Amino acid sequence: MQPPRLLEQVSIVCRRRHLSPGTEESYRHWIRRFILFHGKRHPQEMGATEVAAFLNDLAVARQVAASTQSQALNAIVFLYDAVLGQALVS
Repeated sequence: MQPPRLLEQVSIVCRRRHLSPGTEESYRHWIRRFILFHGKRHPQEMGATEVAAFLNDLAVARQVAASTQSQALNAIVFLYDAVLGQALVS
């Protein structure tokens, strides 16, 4: 039996922590966008430099609101801390 895929792992951890379905959906969305932004690289291969590049793209090229950028950051921090269990380092 194979372990669950990354986004399924995100859902499992969200449900274990009793996060709302909306939060789970939002986190999955931003994590998916982060991965796609970096050419489908696995987050374990990336660090703070790639996170900063993604957030800068959101702010500068896509001109998202600060709250949207904060939501994306929270999703990525959740991914590294709660799902992957690794520190987000450059």
